[in-house]
Amino acid sequence: MNRILSLSIIALLSITLSSCEIVGGIFKAGVWTGLILVALVLGLIIFLFSRGGRKD
Repeated sequence: MNRILSLSIIALLSITLSSCEIVGGIFKAGVWTGLILVALVLGLIIFLFSRGGRKD
């Protein structure tokens, strides 16, 4: 019974979702995550250099 339920769920998902939509969603999430991480790292580097350049 459990195997039939699993196979029917997989069949339903494979019919309703196309692989292009899944790959596109993962790619969009990856791009935004990458952009946010790059912006944070650049901000951290700029902050550290501006703080290191000051003489108190």
